[in-house]
Amino acid sequence: MTSAEPRTAIIDIGSNSIRLVVYQGPPRLPAILFNEKVLAGLGRSLAESGSIDEQAMALAYTALHRFAALARAMEVSTLRTVATAAVRDASNGGDLIAMAEGAGLSVEILPGEKEAEAAGYGVLSGIPDADGIVGDLGGGSLELVQVRRGELSRRASFPLGVLRIAALREKGRLDRQVRAVLDEHGWLGAGKGLPFYLVGGSWRALARLDMEATRYPLPVIHQYAMSQETVTRLRRTLAHVGKPRLKDVPGLSSGRIPTLSDAAALLAAMLKHLRSSGTVVSAYGLREGLLYERLSPEQRAADPLIVAARDEGRRSGRFPEHGDLLDRWIAPLFGDDPYADARLRVAACHLADVGWRANPDFRAERGMEIALHGNWVAIDARGRAMLAQALWTALGGAIDSPAPLAILAGEASLRRATQWGLAIRLGQRLSGGLAAPLTRATVSAQGGVLRLQPGDPALYGETVQKRHRALATMMGMQAELV
Repeated sequence: MTSAEPRTAIIDIGSNSIRLVVYQGPPRLPAILFNEKVLAGLGRSLAESGSIDEQAMALAYTALHRFAALARAMEVSTLRTVATAAVRDASNGGDLIAMAEGAGLSVEILPGEKEAEAAGYGVLSGIPDADGIVGDLGGGSLELVQVRRGELSRRASFPLGVLRIAALREKGRLDRQVRAVLDEHGWLGAGKGLPFYLVGGSWRALARLDMEATRYPLPVIHQYAMSQETVTRLRRTLAHVGKPRLKDVPGLSSGRIPTLSDAAALLAAMLKHLRSSGTVVSAYGLREGLLYERLSPEQRAADPLIVAARDEGRRSGRFPEHGDLLDRWIAPLFGDDPYADARLRVAACHLADVGWRANPDFRAERGMEIALHGNWVAIDARGRAMLAQALWTALGGAIDSPAPLAILAGEASLRRATQWGLAIRLGQRLSGGLAAPLTRATVSAQGGVLRLQPGDPALYGETVQKRHRALATMMGMQAELV
């Protein structure tokens, strides 16, 4: 039976791994239905022999036939198979292409600049306001692309994949090689004062290690930031920590452990010679970029956080139309919210009903869990904390800030989010979660008075009165019924 929504899939044949990702949902930010990788190591032997070795070929054969079969079983409507540096550069890359075709796949070999472009679009898909240089570290190559104001400018591909770094380090040539390559192509100092956006499994693995080392309370890799000093400390840590200890790090793939030290050394050299201010990790890269580049300008302009929150509210809430209406109803109380915070408030309104299926004693916990750990993008740790606080309060968790919210956001931010939560709670109780009552009611704040006009006086019951007073108190006002 064909699924209600079309499914799109990408098979990414990289130099280090082969991966299948299946997507479904709104085009601007489809949800990941399935994600599996095989660390085939196609680029492992390129430096010595110039070809893909037999073991890697065997792993690729199994992976490609499995992924092709899964895509058919999942009734994928659009399947795109792409190959990058290893297949592009290997003398026997054609053999792998023939192998993939034998599995029923049509392979598109991406040129280096096209690979860089896809990585750049991937970052813009998940971080629309990105301004700096994107570095996509694969097994066989490193792609750079400059991003600003939603657009890509120059891009380049260099033979500095993580599987090639060990040889350069052994000869003591890594730093000089990085400088020479960047200088030759006009990239030396190009990232001065700007962030370096990290794409690729090896660099994400470094972020996982830092999260563990610092006991970071939010295990979400997207938009996790690391300074140059942090990268230096990680290099020292890797020099002294054994593989058994690294295998215990949550979320750290054991297949990435052998290349962690090389990835850290390359990152340190890139930050030094690009003169970047620090790093920001992107969970989105080449595959998401391939989806993003096919969107219309109007689709690209959509806020991915709001798109995803609206879709989740539609799937999980009782009243799909309620989110936008609820925000319009409470917005007059928060006219001084900056745009960056106002969009968080909109997302909270769309997610305000996600806990209704949970046990009543755990609805607030459910809301906080979705806010903190949901697959959101275009939102940093502070934003997740504010979203979590709003949902915690809206779903009955009172006005306290449970851990780890106070670590992720300041007191003023959490206080504002608590006010959002109380306003949402008032609107939902007054209207019963329905649209019509909110279209007739109004709420406003002026002169230290929080005025509520319920439209239908019969709706102003005891519970509504309590929530009206609770919001007024939190805002330092007096409650007044009109």
